[in-house]
Amino acid sequence: MIGLTRAVRVFAYGAPVDLRKGFNGLAALVEQEMKHRLVNGDVYLFLGRKPRRAKVLYFDGTGLCLLAKRLERGRFARPWERPGGAALSMTLSELAVFLEGSELVGRKMLVPPTFDEKNLAVKIPM
Repeated sequence: MIGLTRAVRVFAYGAPVDLRKGFNGLAALVEQEMKHRLVNGDVYLFLGRKPRRAKVLYFDGTGLCLLAKRLERGRFARPWERPGGAALSMTLSELAVFLEGSELVGRKMLVPPTFDEKNLAVKIPM
């Protein structure tokens, strides 16, 4: 199970991926192409050229987890297709909606942004 915290970030890779890649191939994309560290606990979403299949990769604290989903009907939305594989950031809630087949993910803000305690500003009324 992927963590239930709003602090978990999700990144969707912005270019088609050869989904024959497994743990090592997708981990290399994350670390070399995206310049992210897998051990930070972030979640990464990958789609193939024909977006009927998706893979999700994340580090759960003890090892890498790889989830795969194939739609029986329809295709996953690809609103973030960007040159060079630039990633789109989303929340776990948006990832769940995406994996259910929603076409709105990446086009509209579906949930509040991920919690970031570094930019947290508390205003006390006087």
